[in-house]
Amino acid sequence: MNIVLAASEAFPFCKTGGLADVVGALCQQFSMRKGNKVLLFLPHYRNIVRVSSLKVVPGVYLIPIGDRIEQVSLSYINWGNVLVFFVGNRKYFDRPELYRTKMGEYPDNDERFILFSRAVLEGCKFIGFRPDIIHCHDWQTGLIPAYLKTVYKLDAFYTRTRSLYTIHNIAYQGHYSYSSFRKAGFHPVDYTPDKFEYYGGISFLKSGIVFADNVNTVSPNYAREVQTDPAMGFGLEGLLRYRSKNFCGIVNGIDTDVWDPELDPVLPIGYDVSEVVKGKLAAKLALQQQCKLPQEAEKPLIGIVSRLDYQKGLDVVVNLIERLKGRAQFVVLGMGDPMLEKAYQGLARNNPTSVSYNGRLDEDLAHRIYAGADIFLMPSRFEPCGLSQLISMQYGTLPVVSKVGGLVDTVKGYEPGKEDTATGFFINNFTENGIYATLEGALALYQHNRPVWTKLVRNAMRQDLSWDKSAQAYLDLYRKTLI
Repeated sequence: MNIVLAASEAFPFCKTGGLADVVGALCQQFSMRKGNKVLLFLPHYRNIVRVSSLKVVPGVYLIPIGDRIEQVSLSYINWGNVLVFFVGNRKYFDRPELYRTKMGEYPDNDERFILFSRAVLEGCKFIGFRPDIIHCHDWQTGLIPAYLKTVYKLDAFYTRTRSLYTIHNIAYQGHYSYSSFRKAGFHPVDYTPDKFEYYGGISFLKSGIVFADNVNTVSPNYAREVQTDPAMGFGLEGLLRYRSKNFCGIVNGIDTDVWDPELDPVLPIGYDVSEVVKGKLAAKLALQQQCKLPQEAEKPLIGIVSRLDYQKGLDVVVNLIERLKGRAQFVVLGMGDPMLEKAYQGLARNNPTSVSYNGRLDEDLAHRIYAGADIFLMPSRFEPCGLSQLISMQYGTLPVVSKVGGLVDTVKGYEPGKEDTATGFFINNFTENGIYATLEGALALYQHNRPVWTKLVRNAMRQDLSWDKSAQAYLDLYRKTLI
């Protein structure tokens, strides 16, 4: 198959969250299977990394934005068997951050991703690559399926091209005014509730759902939630029910070459399931030292690696840490809501022997937290799939998670008598007291029944959390889409 993936970020080139990890891993998975030619399109942001050998496609091509014309250039790199193309336009992509500054979203994000979406389609024509499938990710590429079914409907180059649209988080919808619809170049006849119209404006996410040949999200349970629960569907549950025959959930995996405790170069010693006790102790002591916490081998250490925002439930955790600070240590890595950043800064400042807050992007520290923590806390209000709980289990760190979304699909909750299968702990009641009660149970097991705790750790590490099965499920969905 000729496969094009279009996304606003992909690891290792540009990343703000799990979307990048998923897109990067899928590209590599697809390229390793015989018969596939894989191209990835990304915006050429200022801070693109690992592109020292970048090659330039000669010439430029033109993209209309409303009544203006923008020039676009293409450059590319060979990433294994994947060709990665970077869409260049300094006006829109030569900026300090991908989507926003501390003041908020870039006000022209609509134009930025209108340009990117059309640049992907024109870019394929520019280089002469005719895709069988274009796999689009999240709101930033939601207009690509719409363009294929409207503006490019009679374009012979795309006669056989089909689209798959993956929703990684339905809360982010790319909702803009009617003027953005006009800037995108769609015909007013298509501005109807069953197509583009959305509360008097346009939702890039809704457009992808309406026009894509198939739609999926990143776990089966989340696929059910967003169709049935208005709190999860964010206004699009009715549309998803309407498209239910062409909507499914495929759970994420993790790149087990990147996330491998046995070969991880940033850990003091590598470890597998047979050496997990020794390996995690070394990782814990090193993490405590790096974070300037007392090196206490027996003190439970709770790790958090997360974007700081409402979805992740970390506002509730602030008071919780105050209640537990004498009984456990906390290492937090993440940025986001300025008020939450200040709250965690205050916690660390006032409790230097029990709380370490690290407000930055730091891949190495993330690896060390996944390995060195005993418990990984993930109290999400909603979670499409989640990667952190998968990574923590890969490293033998037991997740404490909410009973939502993909967390239900990937974690097996501990109860007495389920020691042979359990890999973590479920928060049954999303309140401060509910999270506290689950953590109390996990801490009690850690402190008073270490043999059972170690059994759960080994259960977690023995799972197959790789992309193998899920990548094959995507390829099967591609073939179904092409029929």
